[in-house]
Amino acid sequence: MPVDGDDVELPAKPGVYMFKQIDGTVMYVGKATVLKDRIRSYFSRNPDRQMIPDLVKNSDEIDYIITRNPSEALMLERQLIRKHKPRYNSLLKDDKSYPFIAITSEDMPRIMYSRHPPTDASRWGPFPDAGAAKRVIQLLRRHFGIRDEKNNLPFGYVESDDSRSYRQRINAAKSVLDGNATILIQSLQSEMDEHSSHLRYEAAGMSRDLIAAVQQTISQQIIHSRFYQDCDAVGFHSIGDRGMIVILHTKEGTIQGQVEYPLIHRGDIG
Repeated sequence: MPVDGDDVELPAKPGVYMFKQIDGTVMYVGKATVLKDRIRSYFSRNPDRQMIPDLVKNSDEIDYIITRNPSEALMLERQLIRKHKPRYNSLLKDDKSYPFIAITSEDMPRIMYSRHPPTDASRWGPFPDAGAAKRVIQLLRRHFGIRDEKNNLPFGYVESDDSRSYRQRINAAKSVLDGNATILIQSLQSEMDEHSSHLRYEAAGMSRDLIAAVQQTISQQIIHSRFYQDCDAVGFHSIGDRGMIVILHTKEGTIQGQVEYPLIHRGDIG
């Protein structure tokens, strides 16, 4: 939408918006619980921040991406700020605000929680709930026998003599972080039921909390697809003889941004 596009109908949904220049340079990235209200607020007579008049003056258009909920908007906002380094974003410009779970690429990979993971590591995040992410690391280490940042195995874990065993455990941990946590959650559920049947309610509560931590961490990864790693999503909509194609770009499964192509068609929409 153009920056002065008062006649544009905006969605009353959560999402992320980007002020951009005509050459595609992203000037500012923001998130909103209600996109319609938040974007309109930039054109009020009394803006709530001093930089807003300058931002509006130096921007040519506003793009927005709808998300399913405000949490997804937060995650996408952080990813886009980290990618574009917008001039007007005073916060979240560098990785110090973005804690990740990372698994290194060594022969005996290590799992770590870091704001600056190794560049060649597999990483998941960023995670706004740091506590849940750390509990998931502890759980994965205990459940699969994964080495920590200092290259230590979990206390009491006996390493297998089979050199393939560790790689299999690493792949299992990666699968959980990619969102396929069904087997792990079922195991924790069985533990919880076992503790409850023997009246060990404190232990059952710990298992319950671990299940919640896994679910919370996986939910923070919802906009990172483990299936469509480098595929772009294409959408089309038309009203009368006008149409619009929108391409949502992804890289390594993470949303990077979108581009739009307005169309004028005659006759068959196909």
